Amino acid sequence: MSTQAAHGHELIPRPELTPDALRAALAIVAPGRLDEMQAMKDEAFAKAVEWQSLSPVQSWVLIWARTIEIARRPDLSTRYAQAKNSLEDEDPVVAHEALRELSSVLDEALKAVRE
Repeated sequence: MSTQAAHGHELIPRPELTPDALRAALAIVAPGRLDEMQAMKDEAFAKAVEWQSLSPVQSWVLIWARTIEIARRPDLSTRYAQAKNSLEDEDPVVAHEALRELSSVLDEALKAVRE
């Protein structure tokens, strides 16, 4: 696990991009999502066999690495929750800004795990 923290406090270090490391990290930051993770993993591996390609597995790793990155970093998880809560605001300007912020958080998390 990595220990880079230029952005502030982290609940846990960034896990390696392996299924076991991601599962262990998710068990700490969002244990209620373990079944969802396993179901998506099973689907990704089935598609990988069917398509004779590793891209479904690679996508699964990045989706869950990004999800864990958000959950393990209070700065990102706060921004994510606030943006998600504002997505259905009656004011279209607020909802649009929330969508932009949500996209920004997802991009920032994905960039961090790809470093």
